[in-house]
Amino acid sequence: MNIIAVEFFIYCLVLLTIGYAFSKRSKTHSEFLLGGKKLPGWALAFSERATGESAWLLLGYTGFVFMTGLSGIWVAVGIAIGIIFAWLFLAKKFMQETDKYHVLTLPDYLAVRFGQKAKVIRWLTSILIASFLMFYVGAQMAGAGKMLFTTFGIPHAAGIILATIVIIIIAFAGGFISVVWTDMIQSVMMVITLVALPIMAFFYIQSHGLSITESLYQAGPTFNSWFGGLTGFSIGVLFFNNFSWFFGFLGGQPQLSARFMALKNNKQAKQGSIVAITWTILAYGGAFMIGLAAITMYDQGSFKDVEIILPTMILDLFSPWIAGLLLAGVLAAIITTADSQLMVITSSISEDIIHKTFKMEFSEKQFVWISRLTIVVFGVIGMIIALVSESLLYLVVSWAWAGVGCTLSPAILLTFFWKKYSSAGVVATVVSGLISTIIWISTPLEGMITSKFTTFLIAGCLGVIFSLVLPDQNDANVPKEETI
Repeated sequence: MNIIAVEFFIYCLVLLTIGYAFSKRSKTHSEFLLGGKKLPGWALAFSERATGESAWLLLGYTGFVFMTGLSGIWVAVGIAIGIIFAWLFLAKKFMQETDKYHVLTLPDYLAVRFGQKAKVIRWLTSILIASFLMFYVGAQMAGAGKMLFTTFGIPHAAGIILATIVIIIIAFAGGFISVVWTDMIQSVMMVITLVALPIMAFFYIQSHGLSITESLYQAGPTFNSWFGGLTGFSIGVLFFNNFSWFFGFLGGQPQLSARFMALKNNKQAKQGSIVAITWTILAYGGAFMIGLAAITMYDQGSFKDVEIILPTMILDLFSPWIAGLLLAGVLAAIITTADSQLMVITSSISEDIIHKTFKMEFSEKQFVWISRLTIVVFGVIGMIIALVSESLLYLVVSWAWAGVGCTLSPAILLTFFWKKYSSAGVVATVVSGLISTIIWISTPLEGMITSKFTTFLIAGCLGVIFSLVLPDQNDANVPKEETI
């Protein structure tokens, strides 16, 4: 354990050093929030993937597969298709729209694009993002607590506090540029962990005469079925409930879309798409196989919390030196996602509310410090949520995915590809998505069909209906922003 502790310390020190080094490059508000269009496509792709995946993938999804068996594959399929679609069909569009409208955030883009209700759109989208992403941040910090408890026996609360300090320092120091470069290192660490662990697990399974197929049969009657042993309509429900993560990747996750907005040109976008798609196939394939290997290695019911399976497997299968490096990959996922989400919340507060809505003018240096103070405040709020929450990572992230991604994705798709989409339609999309998600996850409806699908459907339909009933007053591509 001493060896692992030393490697953890060195790893955190490296991340903090990178954060400090890049803090000197974020001199303007634009650079602090979006990197000033100075980052290479491959680095943004690694950052987008590390940001999109998190403790949810390494801890939550692997535990989910352990509890469900083969049918857990549909989550990975839905996510992979969503990522591929986003990089191939939306990344360049985001880049072009950012250059055209000179915006720094997703809420600002929608507000400028539909200027007749700009203030309302900024307020609604900022509230939506801040409220749901705070729980997402809290989930990452809770994941840190689980990992540090499993690895070192550190009390859960102490692990959360320690991770929060590292997360806040990195984002505070260098903003977007710092986060992207630390993301790049962490993204590589994550994929190494997700590829190396199942390979080692399969060697262990073979050497001990174990069988994955037989273990799936013994785990339960549904584990060896790609559709969970269901038939008829129930298969459709299972498919939508798992596959529906796809809908959140269609442009509506601001922490991911920010990477598309930061791209410099088409060449960089193509380069990024190759990196991101390759990473996705390796990472999700590895995570799924880890879950199956865990079913073979451990009995059902042997874990009080299934979301500690991955760090437990690492400690069981690898020497302390290698285990320390791979567990750093888990920590990487937590830090990078939490940092990126804090940056999104910060940009919504400093750019969309303080700067654009309240029209408050400060110097570039002052805006940077406002952003930094916002990072500290919301980082502490996220820590408090992690300390008091008992929800599983998988569920918390799923709800946040519905509330933000599956609400804003139809807004982005309609904006990009439907000329009749109006400012009233945007408001209807955001409001209906927010309300429907809260209602759905608070009632037994969530157990019938996931809010990730219903939120996307309801928000998209109401956006279309209100756009047809309440079209904008003119047909100009860039309506003048409201001044009231």
